[in-house]
Amino acid sequence: MVWYLVGGRRGAAVACAVLVSVAAAGCAQTVPGTPVAQVGSVEIAPPAVSRSDRQHDPAIPAELALPPERFPARYPAVSLPAHAVAQAGPDLTGVPAGARVDPPGCLPPEQDYGPAGTAMVVGTDEKSRATLTVEVVVGAAPLVELAAHLAECDAVQATHRGVTATVRTQREADPPAPVDGIGTLALARTVDSGSDDAQVTRRLQTRVAQSGDIRILVTYMVFDRAVSDPEGLGAVFRDAVTYALTE
Repeated sequence: MVWYLVGGRRGAAVACAVLVSVAAAGCAQTVPGTPVAQVGSVEIAPPAVSRSDRQHDPAIPAELALPPERFPARYPAVSLPAHAVAQAGPDLTGVPAGARVDPPGCLPPEQDYGPAGTAMVVGTDEKSRATLTVEVVVGAAPLVELAAHLAECDAVQATHRGVTATVRTQREADPPAPVDGIGTLALARTVDSGSDDAQVTRRLQTRVAQSGDIRILVTYMVFDRAVSDPEGLGAVFRDAVTYALTE
């Protein structure tokens, strides 16, 4: 079970549980490998196609996301279905879909949360409710645009259905690039929501890498005063970027 806070509320609508069943009737198996055409005794392989060359294939986001079995044992993981990706996205930005924001120009950058644009895999520490989310975005704007948005919108008030959340975002030192020739950035975010007697604080740390229009984000999220796991975040970031861009 993966828990996501919905709209920053507590009480009547504190959280949405995304339960993904891994039992499925009838599974098709794909045989790995590259098709090879034969002419007589000479094998002619098709030209190698890099992942960046195939980045506009609608199936790419899910194909590039780190598989659940590659997550640390502490964070049993699941691949989110499309409808859950759309629900989870605003929890990572801190701004619910349809919210009114102040400053007015500080809505999160537009993103396609459908299967052609975004895939997510989420690992959860059941004891602390901490989550590690690997997010792969295809068709992303240049990383410099994200950096500019973060600089302009470091403090945002987001109001949705009468509830206001305060979202504060701070740039951190850019992490080392796990793969040569890519851009990276890091950010820390807090989301305070709810009333004084029932306030909830989410703390998020995100590492971002981008090659072309393929963006990989790895976010560690904890509630209130739970202890963070920078080692786990760093390890999953390195593995997720390496898997998406080179494997």
